[in-house]
Amino acid sequence: MKLLLVEDEEELSAIISKGLRKSGYAIDKAYDGEEALYLYEVNEYDLIILDLNLPKLNGLEVLTKIRKKDSCVKILVLSARSDIEDRVIGLDLGANDYLIKPFDFKELEARIRMLLRISFTQKSPVLKCGALTMNTVSKTVSYHESLLALTKKEYAVLEYLFLHQETVVSSEQLIEHVWDSEADLFSNSLKYHIYSIKKKVKELGYNNDYITNIRGQGYILMEGSHEFAE
Repeated sequence: MKLLLVEDEEELSAIISKGLRKSGYAIDKAYDGEEALYLYEVNEYDLIILDLNLPKLNGLEVLTKIRKKDSCVKILVLSARSDIEDRVIGLDLGANDYLIKPFDFKELEARIRMLLRISFTQKSPVLKCGALTMNTVSKTVSYHESLLALTKKEYAVLEYLFLHQETVVSSEQLIEHVWDSEADLFSNSLKYHIYSIKKKVKELGYNNDYITNIRGQGYILMEGSHEFAE
């Protein structure tokens, strides 16, 4: 999942982004309201973490401008403004959640997971595809009872496919949602991660592919998806 972190305090921004990257998220950072809107326009994000006290354009202005054109992107306000009036205004302008500073990082992660599940109409943190199971809280994947030893990037790729299972996802869409915008991405990096995931599943005893490349279209995750390969 790819997140936009809008926070003008550089030290706090670095701490938050480091923690979220450790959890497998791709993070872009903006330090003022104008930069936030620019990044929003040129990239596609699964969730935006938005401070309110920003230079150039404050967070409420950013929130208002985004909501005028986009009712779907999830926005979590992260602000030191703790008055009930501020929280009501933020939620009424379209924020999906409001977390007050100072905060516990575990709570921030839990709220992000909750919003992302809502974003994809997932009611349970445990996702299933045949005998393949993903726990989005513990960030683990298992085949039957055996855990897959996935890297963080492999998990992120597989998580996005899980959230869109039985739907063909293009390579561009996967890259857009799993890698940072400024990442130096080699042309074969996604193919390598897909290959590695499939290899690890097969090593646990599954002889077919859960992930199939539909030539010219992208990748699909579904049990027995190999039957649909072109």
